[in-house]
Amino acid sequence: MGHPQELSECKRGTVIGCHLCNKSIRDISWLLNIPRSTVNGIITKWKQLGTTATQPPSERGLAHVEAHSAQKSPTVCRVNS
Repeated sequence: MGHPQELSECKRGTVIGCHLCNKSIRDISWLLNIPRSTVNGIITKWKQLGTTATQPPSERGLAHVEAHSAQKSPTVCRVNS
C-alpha cells in the first residue's frame, strides 16, 4: 500500500462546494471517489479554520522532528525476505 497523496486545493474546494450545496458526506465521497473520512476531515478543518489550505507544521511537530533527527544512533529498518 503506497503513501496517500495530498488532495489538490481544487478538489478540497469542490468538497466544500458540495457541502455548501447540502450534499451528504456519503454523496460527496461517492461523487469525488475519495474516502468518507477524508471528506469529513476536510469539512471539519474548513469549519474550524475557515480554510482548506495546508497549514505549516506546529512548533510541537517541529520539536518532534528535531528530536528524532538528533538521535545519536540512527534507526535501522530490517526487511524480511
